[in-house]
Amino acid sequence: MCGISGWLLRPGTARDDSHLVAMADAIEHRGPDDRGYYFDRERGVAFGHNRLSIIDLSPAGHQPMASEDGLFVLSYNGELYNFLDLRRELEGLGHQFHSRTDSEVVLHGFIQWGPACLDRFNGMFAFAIWSAGESKLFLARDPLGMKPLYYAALPSDQGFVFASEIKAFLALPDFKVHINRDALDQFLEFGYTFDDHATSLEGVFKLPPGHSMEVVEGAAFQPKAFFTPPAPDASEMGAREQELYETLSKVVAQHLIADVPVGLLLSGGLDSSILAALAARHTRITTISMGFAQSAIDERPRARAVANHIGSDHREITIHPHEISEDLEEIAWYFDDLFADWGTVSTRLMYKKCRELGIKVVLVGEGSDELFGGYPIFDAAMSARGPMTWKLFQLYRRYAGRRYGSHFAKFAAIMRRHLGESNGDLFNAVRLFESRNQLPNNYVMKVDKASMSVSVEARAPFLDRRVAELAYRTPAHCLLKDGANKYLLRSMAERFELLPIETTRREKFGASIAASWMDESEKFRDYARQVILDRNGWVDELGLRAAMTDYFNGKRQGYSFPRAISIFSNLAWRLLLLNLWSRRYVGV
Repeated sequence: MCGISGWLLRPGTARDDSHLVAMADAIEHRGPDDRGYYFDRERGVAFGHNRLSIIDLSPAGHQPMASEDGLFVLSYNGELYNFLDLRRELEGLGHQFHSRTDSEVVLHGFIQWGPACLDRFNGMFAFAIWSAGESKLFLARDPLGMKPLYYAALPSDQGFVFASEIKAFLALPDFKVHINRDALDQFLEFGYTFDDHATSLEGVFKLPPGHSMEVVEGAAFQPKAFFTPPAPDASEMGAREQELYETLSKVVAQHLIADVPVGLLLSGGLDSSILAALAARHTRITTISMGFAQSAIDERPRARAVANHIGSDHREITIHPHEISEDLEEIAWYFDDLFADWGTVSTRLMYKKCRELGIKVVLVGEGSDELFGGYPIFDAAMSARGPMTWKLFQLYRRYAGRRYGSHFAKFAAIMRRHLGESNGDLFNAVRLFESRNQLPNNYVMKVDKASMSVSVEARAPFLDRRVAELAYRTPAHCLLKDGANKYLLRSMAERFELLPIETTRREKFGASIAASWMDESEKFRDYARQVILDRNGWVDELGLRAAMTDYFNGKRQGYSFPRAISIFSNLAWRLLLLNLWSRRYVGV
């Protein structure tokens, strides 16, 4: 796991090497174990690499990594979980390896198969490969978007620049920052930017999940999709349970491979409990759970029961309100883009405490709800009635934090595209929106930025391509059944006796952070009021001072229809993050 950065300049232009050093410095937290650079000044190519050593901790894993003939150079961020199988295949084809890393497998895989190697890779990754023979830069991002990859045009048409985090671009002395107002509106409405390529800054883009891109002479071609989710099929339920058990078992076993200590974040809910139970069948796993002081939300008793059942080495962590407020401004810097999941801060604190426990890799349960139908929005899709436009508007109201907003047309266009890919199946269209728009632009970025900010690698077995493809092939009636969601996961866990019945049949619990602190903790509420109502912040420009004053002074929870703003606590949290983010990124 690492941080990558670099550029490809247009012919006749040049850039100071110190600029690349500054970019790498800005994202050092992603890889504090090693630093490397590659320069081909004649062709205008430069790579920077910050390494977090996970597999083969020796200098043999140093990057950027070049082929023996020097024709290919790799800068890679991620983990390739099937790298041992691919290595054996490549060795059979005559390739020789000089390390035990998965990075070298990525390099040789590209040399052997070209861009078609992406169809063979099972993992989370974002990488850049320079092909000197073709004078071409090749970029790719994993199918589910677990690893970020941002890019932009250099000022004055000098060329193309890329990095694992946006803040690397801010290290360039001539890079100008302008906020993307359309993305800002999406953030206020949805809590994140759901466009698969836009970011909160004008001119800065993200490579969409499951896409690759070529850059020649500093000019980028349009991204190309290499991954398309399969359509639902008619497989029998028993065969589906068997396939899911075998696939998840193999995937979890591969996710445990590391040369450093591995743990698992255990909430006591269905998803993390299944992963913990499967991991425990391979090794004695360390499980970690958290609770929130001064809040009714506490997942530790449930997690403790699961840990006792599977026999894990269990640790418990308590997070306090003052830790949240003290860490928020730092979070706004580390998290790069705007997204407002309540778990942003607590998640980072959790990973930080894991690192203090000596754990460098953690398995997490992200992705299950989006892929296996775990949210109420899936039930809403199944029960929606009326013309399709009306159905989409009802779904939009559930997604939008203010309920009646200005982005319905864009949302509807995306949903209609997903409907076209789903033969009109609204359940599957919602699943595509959840997994292709919300997950990679919001929840997964929370996991990546939170973990990497404290130099911890988070692995999500449910987002392994093999598990995701199985989920996509599963129709609605296998997931919403007998009044339960994620039915296939529950029935699989019961059939193979992974967990107690009370765990497999438990409803989704609570939230990932004590969202109630905005109302329950007087100290945290006073802190939020001070930041949100700051005259130098956004509340006046957005016309929201009256609403936020009503919220903080009168504890009003929202305005009733037809006024657009209806959920004040959501909006307050978004404005809090927006103001803190702006102070670091755009100087507002």
